[in-house]
Amino acid sequence: MKKARVFTVLGVIVLALITVVMLFPIFVLLSTSLKTMTEIFRYPPSFFPENPQFINYADVFGKLNFLLPLRNSLIVSVSIVVGTLLSSSLVAFGFSRYYAPGKNILFTVVLLTLMLPFPSLMIPQFVMFTGMGWVNSLLPLIVPAFFGSAYMIFLLRQFFGSLNNSLFESARIDGCGEFRAYWNIALPLSGPALATVAIFSFIWSWDDLLTQVIYLNTIPTLPILLSGLRAAHTIPPWNMMMVAALLTSLPCILLFLFCQRYFVEGIVTTGLKG
Repeated sequence: MKKARVFTVLGVIVLALITVVMLFPIFVLLSTSLKTMTEIFRYPPSFFPENPQFINYADVFGKLNFLLPLRNSLIVSVSIVVGTLLSSSLVAFGFSRYYAPGKNILFTVVLLTLMLPFPSLMIPQFVMFTGMGWVNSLLPLIVPAFFGSAYMIFLLRQFFGSLNNSLFESARIDGCGEFRAYWNIALPLSGPALATVAIFSFIWSWDDLLTQVIYLNTIPTLPILLSGLRAAHTIPPWNMMMVAALLTSLPCILLFLFCQRYFVEGIVTTGLKG
């Protein structure tokens, strides 16, 4: 019993230390966002601001017009989440519930697309979207999500494959069509897996600077705002950059906090059955 208590205490101490290390960058981010530029460059540095400058937050919305990039980023990320959920879940449902010659080969081909590096696709995609007149619009960022994601298809296929077949057989006996079986049975039972896909899709699209720089010339988003703020100044306004970075990270943090239980359950259950 004493050994068990010792190991428990040591485990708690180690976890507490890891938590402090992980949260320290966020603390520095918050502290710097409340400092003046003079205080930021003062040596030795101080961990806590002497006179918190909450005006920095107002300056970000006033001087940087933060709401416009925030709106554009939300439109892109929410649209990508919706498109990925709809398209990937539909494809995954077909791969998991139906049997057809060559199905496994086709699924392997889908997974092989994960091995294609994005730089090898940038030029063909850019030429295609330029010919369609979509450059400098949000369409090149949003539309591809409605054609499925190989990784998300894989995750959802694993989860759909673990659902009880008797549910679908009973539904077919009662006259339920295939699309209704997908919409009314599979999706309501797949909350954890769908939450996992939504979190991954949102975070990846929220931080996707490269694709946004390629296609957006005059449309600002949060990654472009942060990157441009650093490049436009010889001495960057670090306090305003920290404010913008903190506000930019909040949607991802809040999304994970609200969906944490479903996210963990989804990660566990998607690997139960192939």
